[in-house]
Amino acid sequence: MTTAALTADEIERYARHIVLPEIGGAGQQRLKQARVLVIGAGGLGAPVLEYLAAAGVGTLGVVDDDTVSLSNLQRQVIHGTDTVGLLKTESAKAAIARINPNTTVEPHTFRLTTDNAPALVARYDIVVDGSDNFETRYAVADACASEGKPLVHAAVGRFDGSVTVLKPFEDAKDGKPNPSYRDLFPEAPPPGLVPSCAEAGVLGALTGVVGTLQAMEAIKLITGIGEPLVGRLLLYDALAARFDTIRYKRS
Repeated sequence: MTTAALTADEIERYARHIVLPEIGGAGQQRLKQARVLVIGAGGLGAPVLEYLAAAGVGTLGVVDDDTVSLSNLQRQVIHGTDTVGLLKTESAKAAIARINPNTTVEPHTFRLTTDNAPALVARYDIVVDGSDNFETRYAVADACASEGKPLVHAAVGRFDGSVTVLKPFEDAKDGKPNPSYRDLFPEAPPPGLVPSCAEAGVLGALTGVVGTLQAMEAIKLITGIGEPLVGRLLLYDALAARFDTIRYKRS
């Protein structure tokens, strides 16, 4: 892959990244070359897309088959009152163009399934899952595992959320395989056991916190800095203002 040279405008735009020794010009070039697929342009996907675009990710794929509704706007901050009724993929694309015209957006206006997920995932370097149902989560996780693509997964409910990074196609430092999504959640809960956001509610700012954490993990994976949340589940309790981390392994 050829190095994506930074223009003078990009050097100014990303100056606060470039002065960080851990990122620098080389890391910013990796961000410019990166192709990231974001599943869902909703509560989690909104801050993910905004911050990855602002960070200079070169190509963002957006998967969503829904339209913007008024009830989305309490948390899905990439959309606005003037985009109610529009496809979320198109609303997100327009917002990203305002944030950073250097980022290319590839809209995928369909629902991800076990049939179409592998081919789509294979076209990207990293996948960020902001979906809100277990059927899609399993389809995404299985496709990423089979295609060897890192997955940044998160979930939210009411006042709490969780984030983890999945790379089951690689070995950990101890030589053992990294865990998969199915090691964390062997099977989906029975229908109706976990209420949807529409049924139970969700604090809007919570999705901003958790989605921003997902964006941070994606940037770490792209630039090779820090320690991604592989084999670790980061838990956030908004009401208690507390973060906890639990480790999990390959079963």
